[in-house]
Amino acid sequence: MTRAALLVLADGRFPAGGHAHSGGAEEAVRAGRITDAAGLEQFCRGRLHTTGLVSAALAAAAALGADPVELDAAADARTPSPALRTAARRLGRQLMRAARATWPSPDLDALARRFPKGAHQPVVLGLTARSAGLGPDDAAYCAAYESVGGPATATVRLLSLDPFDATAVLARLAPELDQVVERAVLAAQRVAHDGVAALPAASAPLLEIGAEAHAAWPVRLFAS
Repeated sequence: MTRAALLVLADGRFPAGGHAHSGGAEEAVRAGRITDAAGLEQFCRGRLHTTGLVSAALAAAAALGADPVELDAAADARTPSPALRTAARRLGRQLMRAARATWPSPDLDALARRFPKGAHQPVVLGLTARSAGLGPDDAAYCAAYESVGGPATATVRLLSLDPFDATAVLARLAPELDQVVERAVLAAQRVAHDGVAALPAASAPLLEIGAEAHAAWPVRLFAS
């Protein structure tokens, strides 16, 4: 295993399609829930402990070798919003293209054949980490960081927020990100014995409602 692979996978310039998604930030900005760095921090904290936790656990479980088909079904069950399910599969498809070009593996090929329109992004992320020789904690960190890094970057564009302020928000959330990753990996380790029911199912109803509203906008900057 080389930790340099983690840097490649976590790099915002890795062509996985995340730049086109705001993680719900665009809708939150229009609704007035994010107006400054303080609002961004509150939004990201809520997202980290719900969507971020679930995504990190799914990614860690995939990296540990859990059945990706079962994990994909678990991701579906934990994503009530059709718009968010569609976004997750689009992101999964794009990540799959990048992953197969970067770290080719039979496991990625098999998942791509099983889900030609895309598996859920956290499942693909975990399998990508496994193919790159990374561990479940690495996969969980990537997923958890994506859950807050995407909205922070999007908010810089949406509000012309000072990028230093947005980065400071991410730095302040770092200890909580560590806690979320620890919880996610512990849950993922239980999947081998207890099945996918051991994975967290934290919900963020306002994100789900906002995603449905956002998907209906005729004009928007981000896909989700």
